[in-house]
Amino acid sequence: MKALRLVAIVLGAVVALLVVGAGLLYALFDGEKIKAELSRAMLDQKQRTLVIEGQPQLSLWPNVGVALDRVTLSEPSSKEEFVVLESARVSVALVPLLSQQVQVRGLELNGLKATVVKSKSGRLNFADLMGESAKPSAEAPAAQPAQPLHIDIASIKIANAQLTWRDEKAGTTTVVSNIGLRSGRVQADTAQKTATVEGLAVSAQGKRGADTFELKLDAPRLYLAPEKSGGDTVRLEARLSGSERQVQAHLTLNGVEGNAQALKIGSLVLKLDAKSGDTSVQGQLSSPVAVDVAAQTLALSQLAGSFELASPKMPMKRLTLPVSGRLQVNAAQQSAALNLATQLDESKIAAKVTVSKFAPLALAFDLDVDRLNVDKYLPPKTGETTAKTDKGAKEAALDLSALEGPNVRGVVRIGALQVAGIQLDKLHAAVRLAGGQLDIAPLSMNLYQGTAVGQLAVNAVGNTVVVQQTLTGVQINPLMKDVANKDLLEGRGNVALNLRSHGATVSAMKKALSGTAALSLKDGAVKGINLAQSLRDLQSKLGGKSDTTQQAKAGEKTDFSELSASFKVANGVAHNEDLAMKSPFLRLAGAGDIDVDAGQMNYLAKASVVGSSEGQGGKGVDQLKGLTVPVRLSGPFDSLSYKIEFSSMVGDLAKARVEEKKQELKTQVEEKAKDLLKGLLGR
Repeated sequence: MKALRLVAIVLGAVVALLVVGAGLLYALFDGEKIKAELSRAMLDQKQRTLVIEGQPQLSLWPNVGVALDRVTLSEPSSKEEFVVLESARVSVALVPLLSQQVQVRGLELNGLKATVVKSKSGRLNFADLMGESAKPSAEAPAAQPAQPLHIDIASIKIANAQLTWRDEKAGTTTVVSNIGLRSGRVQADTAQKTATVEGLAVSAQGKRGADTFELKLDAPRLYLAPEKSGGDTVRLEARLSGSERQVQAHLTLNGVEGNAQALKIGSLVLKLDAKSGDTSVQGQLSSPVAVDVAAQTLALSQLAGSFELASPKMPMKRLTLPVSGRLQVNAAQQSAALNLATQLDESKIAAKVTVSKFAPLALAFDLDVDRLNVDKYLPPKTGETTAKTDKGAKEAALDLSALEGPNVRGVVRIGALQVAGIQLDKLHAAVRLAGGQLDIAPLSMNLYQGTAVGQLAVNAVGNTVVVQQTLTGVQINPLMKDVANKDLLEGRGNVALNLRSHGATVSAMKKALSGTAALSLKDGAVKGINLAQSLRDLQSKLGGKSDTTQQAKAGEKTDFSELSASFKVANGVAHNEDLAMKSPFLRLAGAGDIDVDAGQMNYLAKASVVGSSEGQGGKGVDQLKGLTVPVRLSGPFDSLSYKIEFSSMVGDLAKARVEEKKQELKTQVEEKAKDLLKGLLGR
């Protein structure tokens, strides 16, 4: 009984002491004084304004805790808010406090909003809070060695947080909202360089433009120690949602292990499921990962995977793309190297990309393709589609802003290529992008039994385009059919282009087209009219005064041995004055305009008969020999008309007949004079 009474007395004394201690703690706890001291210290040391609304609340059971309502912290020497916190609560275990140990039972933050700004000089707006001085002083005392920090937090909960990132140099702002974080026990010891996190779960939502995104991270257990680090399977999920696109990505890290200097991941697996309109992409990519923490390098040595593209607009509806390669990243040097290989049906593609700077982006690349038929993977063009496009309410603007910023150099080699109906081989292009201007020079290829050499320049400033190209020995007819779907000329020869334009739309580009062009062909034909046959028909109309107009006819053509012309282009109209065409039967000259924007032409050709037309399949028209026959070409490219202007040549024909009669009479007189002379001389 005495023992029990003694225990009761001791317990009563302990309880009394605790009650008295709690009372003294409550009595001595001055929230207003704490607020004032914290605010004054922040203003004196960091020149930031700290405001704590309401009075800090103290609780003692079951854990010692402090709760705060709305806290704001300003930017240095400014009223602009850096951090806003709606409420916070920190609780620590009571018993360990008796032995001078701090064990945080819980850390709860609600409504945290922070704005992180990266200035044009690269300095972050919280650098002073991390111990960095904006203006280092030579008289500053030497830094004292940091005291070891022991962290033991039973749980962390962050809700309704928001982070705003603003890059003043790049001129961009990104807002991530609804950030939530939950964790189990968090332990860290700076002296031992160890850390453990259990049950980590992070989620965030945000919006960029019209798209919303969501991020989720799940890590059951992570541990870090100098000798060995690792963790259980880590999963990251990302979703992007918009009015016309949906993207979902899953990243899984298995076999995470290493130490403070290096980290290895047995398998990184990325799964992608994306949809834009009727087109979808699904696939998976995996590789082991090696990280050197000291050197800040990352290596994915065995990239392997496959992606499947599906679209009802593609002729084959579905396409599989295997991928293999390797990736190396050096964060300290802001460099990266990627080697990638794939096979697209019969096309073998190899790409090498080297990044020398992340921001602004600077990279070099080498792309090698043995053969590629781009048209095979594009929806077929139909008359209905074209009509709908032409009748669109408003023409889409050309946006070349993607050219601004990056610095790119590279080489493209394609063995055989078909795109937009154009067929070529041995394509070689040197690419350079800098200051918003894309230069492709030299640009060379083989096409239509000839070659092409030149350059192309596109500038995002003013939306300007410059084309300089020399085609040598090309077959003009299949080239015009594939490029412009026009069947106007036959022949083989040379074409020289030096054109430039600018504008916000394709139509504006056509209207602003300027420069020069030249054409020189041999052994060809002008399609749509047989001038020889048309001139033979003149014999029955020589007495008429009316002109004759006919539409271009498929299958009819006028042969030539040589044809040349040069053009001066201004405001979308190509003007020519030196057309010259030769054939055994005809000589053709001409002048006129070709309106590129309107897609039509107005051209006057003058044909002169110099020989027999029997080579064109008929009897000669000797009556027209030496005469000039005007032929006017006019109308849209798709429906050209040929007008033979008989009326203007009737007078010339009459003069020709008079001259012919004079010559005939002169010849007869000369013959009779010769006969008379012979008689007089007796010969």
